[in-house]
Amino acid sequence: MRILLTTLHAKYSHASLALPCLAVYCREIPGTRIAIREWTVNEPRGHLLRLIMAEQADLVAFSCYIWNIEQTLKIVSDIRKISPQTTIVLGGPEVSFGIFDLMHDNPAVDFVVKGEGEEVFRNLLVTLVQEHPGLRQERLAEIDNLFYRDGSDTGSGPLSRKSLPLDSLPSPFEAGLVDISKPLIYYETSRGCPFSCAFCLSSVEGTVRSFSTERIKKDLLFLMNSNVGQIKLVDRTFNYDAVRADMIWEFILEHNISSHFHFEIAADLLTDKNMQTLSRIPANTFHFEIGVQSSSAETLEQVGRTADLPKIFAAVSRLRKETLVEVHLDLVAGLPGEGYAGFLISLQAIADLKPDMIQIEPLKILKGAPMRTIAARDGYEFSASPPYTILRNPWLSYDDICRIETIGRLLDLFNKHGGFPATFSALERHRSFSRTLDGMTRLAGNENLSSLSCRRVFELFARLAGSPLDGPAKALLHDVLFFDYCRCEMPLMGKLPDFAAEHQNSCSWPVLRELPDTLEIPPNCRVKSFRYKFMNDYRTGQAITGPVLLTFTYISGAGRGLQILVSSAAP
Repeated sequence: MRILLTTLHAKYSHASLALPCLAVYCREIPGTRIAIREWTVNEPRGHLLRLIMAEQADLVAFSCYIWNIEQTLKIVSDIRKISPQTTIVLGGPEVSFGIFDLMHDNPAVDFVVKGEGEEVFRNLLVTLVQEHPGLRQERLAEIDNLFYRDGSDTGSGPLSRKSLPLDSLPSPFEAGLVDISKPLIYYETSRGCPFSCAFCLSSVEGTVRSFSTERIKKDLLFLMNSNVGQIKLVDRTFNYDAVRADMIWEFILEHNISSHFHFEIAADLLTDKNMQTLSRIPANTFHFEIGVQSSSAETLEQVGRTADLPKIFAAVSRLRKETLVEVHLDLVAGLPGEGYAGFLISLQAIADLKPDMIQIEPLKILKGAPMRTIAARDGYEFSASPPYTILRNPWLSYDDICRIETIGRLLDLFNKHGGFPATFSALERHRSFSRTLDGMTRLAGNENLSSLSCRRVFELFARLAGSPLDGPAKALLHDVLFFDYCRCEMPLMGKLPDFAAEHQNSCSWPVLRELPDTLEIPPNCRVKSFRYKFMNDYRTGQAITGPVLLTFTYISGAGRGLQILVSSAAP
């Protein structure tokens, strides 16, 4: 039997972890040959269909998520019309709930795997390959968490919360089944979550299970020695066990070569020992994503979010002061009891912590999540199609949600171009961070905020933030904004941002011999520079008044990215 495991990613840079785990767990079944193919939702459906059919698979299994389910179901329907004999299997979080309706509405689907898939999928393949056709239906009914066609109806095996002993799953990395050439590699050290947040599917997964220490170290060593650029840990709460987290961080600290790691953590679970370890992590190595979700304890309590907010805020402050870990804070807009004013309070509360990044997500009412019950009780309206985004609730109108979405898009744009740290710091003398963004959002209206170049993003910021300011304040805004621009991208002669164009004659582009002799330039690198006199020195984050002549040196090279050095120069 030829088996094709496939999925549609949101971006090309992503590499599947679910498919290699399925493949490695099923690879020794006699009579099977498994192939993994990964594509993206951005490719034309007709092209994807041709690629899938070219595999000539007897069975095609799709990994389904909110971002790919609609495209996947259309492809499945087309496969059935072209090749009625091909077996179609769906799995993944987006098809693990409402399965009877899904199979009723999509007759091309033969099987659905609910929840954790390795054991269920293996049992299905063994049954299809080894059982006599006359016994298959009887055997299918014995497979836990499998849904199947039973004539014109849908049948299912027993529903079970039994979970796979994780160390019984061979390493897909060691087996060479993960495409480690991709810029982003997913990795898991545990499954499950210790919390029970109503808006998250992890709340229904049960207790946390971890791979053994030996297995984790072996996998991590393989990835680090392979010089994987980005390793994203998909553990829902990586530091649920502080001692375990410390052991892994220590191991990375000892063996890492050049990899960058992303962890989702609970800040209130960090210990003093964790902080001591994290204080030794080099810059550009660890990125922590911390879900604050709301600064209102009452709101969090209503969705079962167990969180010690004072402890979270204190831990984030320590991370910022005592470590070089990049800190990314999340808010969820639309939780019970939090209106637009409350959302701005939450936004300001986390902005005051000075994180490297703030991400805002309007609430998604996911299938299978307890939030659906709360939404029905409280009168929420949300989209019936993925990603099931909230449309309104008793505390937020649709217009409120549109404003929050625009704030989120603006922050995403700003984060991609350095985050505007000096500019926001300067603006806080006139307005708070949250009020600045609120004002910018109201001016942005329905403006298209996608596919903007770096220069256009800075010009957008100048237009939206500068509107309520008078002459001197606007001049200061443009000055500090140009400083942030220079720290993000080299200004080009004749192509300065429009808010700085009038100062073209004050700009200079020194040649290499004019730069300080102390400047260390790595071999095989390209060096360019730019010089400009600013109204203030913004390098410390607290503007030091008085003009300063600054030189920006831009160093680039193969595999190095862009390094920008800023130094003062004699007037």
